[in-house]
Amino acid sequence: MTTSKKGIAVITGASAGIGAIYADRLAHRGYDLILVARNQSALADVAHRLVSATDRNVQTVAADLNDKADLKGIETLLATNPAITMLVNNAGVGALVSLLESNVDEMEAMIALNIIALTRLTYAVVPPFVASGRGTIINISSAVAIAPEILNGVYGGTKSFVLAFGQSLHKELSDRNIRIQTVLPGATATKFWVAAGGSLEHLPSKMVMQSDDLVDAALAGLDQGEHVTIPSLPDEADWDAYEAARQRLIPSLSLSTPSARYRTPATV
Repeated sequence: MTTSKKGIAVITGASAGIGAIYADRLAHRGYDLILVARNQSALADVAHRLVSATDRNVQTVAADLNDKADLKGIETLLATNPAITMLVNNAGVGALVSLLESNVDEMEAMIALNIIALTRLTYAVVPPFVASGRGTIINISSAVAIAPEILNGVYGGTKSFVLAFGQSLHKELSDRNIRIQTVLPGATATKFWVAAGGSLEHLPSKMVMQSDDLVDAALAGLDQGEHVTIPSLPDEADWDAYEAARQRLIPSLSLSTPSARYRTPATV
């Protein structure tokens, strides 16, 4: 094995599903890897397959990102290894049931993983990326980031945070040669649905993307310079129109006087 000229990609939630496919694709693109997940045995299986197939350097780190000590360990890794050039924030959990059916402790744990861990890992890796003048951060959000009423609102809220965070990072860091991409998958054929207490069997097949196709599309979007990628969106002009409408709102979001419609005389 030789050290990759592309550097090391760190992938969270890399033991299965989307994370494992990112590992495969990035290894074949020439990255060395550090794979992070809770299940060491599953991580070892992924690493063994990739080393055999690509001859890349693949390390594994078993860590629960909802455990403060484990999270701190990954933060330290990201902050101190100058060979790291990419972070894929893929680890996350979901929920399908309504607020009234939800367990608030489980919702808190979801917020901790989907928002707090992702934010802390990003904060850890950005300073060395800025110092070296290069780096890529891929954050896996969800289509519910822009349609939070579809599923559990706390889950949608966490993914809306990921989208907003990514848009802010893109604005702040793009002129420092730091790439930020936020990926918004729709329903994808992974174990996510079972873990969230649901089943893909209840969805029309035309709504469900295979995980390989999702990752390949997301990486194509990265190659094309997108900072927001919606793999199933047929016409990118629809996103451009959505974004243009949002941009038109911005100048009027903070003004010194209320809108005229809120200044009508009170009725008795």
